[in-house]
Amino acid sequence: MANPDWHRLGPVETLKQRSLQTVTVAGRPIALSYDEGRFGAILGRCLHAGGPLGDGTLRNGYVVCPWHGWTYQRETGEGEPGSTDAVPRYLLKQEGGELFIDLASGTHPRAASHEPHPLARRPERAPGALRVVGISTTVMDRQAPRYSTSEDLLGVALEAAAGDGAETKLIRLDSLRFRACEGYYSKSANACTWPCSITQMDDKDELTAVYEALVHWADVVLIATPIRWGNASSLYFKMIERMNCIQNQITTHNRVLIRNKVAGFIVTGGQDNVQAVAGEMMMFFGELGFTFAQFPFVGHSRGWSAEDMENNVAAVKADQELREGTRALARRCLERARDLVAAGEGAARTERGGRKANGSLK
Repeated sequence: MANPDWHRLGPVETLKQRSLQTVTVAGRPIALSYDEGRFGAILGRCLHAGGPLGDGTLRNGYVVCPWHGWTYQRETGEGEPGSTDAVPRYLLKQEGGELFIDLASGTHPRAASHEPHPLARRPERAPGALRVVGISTTVMDRQAPRYSTSEDLLGVALEAAAGDGAETKLIRLDSLRFRACEGYYSKSANACTWPCSITQMDDKDELTAVYEALVHWADVVLIATPIRWGNASSLYFKMIERMNCIQNQITTHNRVLIRNKVAGFIVTGGQDNVQAVAGEMMMFFGELGFTFAQFPFVGHSRGWSAEDMENNVAAVKADQELREGTRALARRCLERARDLVAAGEGAARTERGGRKANGSLK
């Protein structure tokens, strides 16, 4: 073997036994494939998020990345027809029943110029009034809407916030069409990306509105949920499973997307368990980076045995103390947000002044 760039991979007959595998050569992962009597070798890292191509599958002559489904022709490294992406491919040869690869023959990778997703921009608070988003997690038929105690109280909170000078926005999760979390984190921590992998791949997925509000727009997030068998609604859990991509940025990139933001909660139900539901919600949103005002939730329940739901509805509609408590929650959250925004703006001014004093600003 005169050429030092040729590296032995192993016995041909042994390597034929697997249609696709990862082999590491001089520290470089190679996706080695065997199909229709021929070997193919391409770089084993996907251009999208670095997924291990050798752990994927073969489909019609293409290697399918196990993380997000990007595909590359197994011998040339080219993306599917219409794509200009390509991973390096390498020359192979057989001698004496052994398979060899020439690392020096690797072609240059070619990543198409993809516009960054709008959510990928740096989170920076825009100047202006405080901003409050309310998210209703009640499930209903919007063509034949019913009264929702939690959504009603969320409206009370948003009205109070608007009266205090804040910009407000209501998001009804039930009106959004979005896919459930598909477990990319379970494949690898790095397969769970920001923006969410589903959001990047499916431009019809409407959870973008929630991501935009939480990460970029809102200073205060108010979440309203009914109690369902002692828990928040199923739609709430469908939403927060998709929030893993926010928290996972801390794990994989030491990047905190949520700063100086406040969360508050409205929990109502025909059965008791308000404190447990609110506690779980506080834990989750705390892990995303949110902070809380003093007394961060309001709740209402007539107890486990209150099966007369029409009376539960009437009680919430008539309970002025509950409504005033909801307004007070909105005011507490806004006050906490004012303090956080002021502190954040002060820190930013100090940082800019320090850079200017050091000559890094012109």
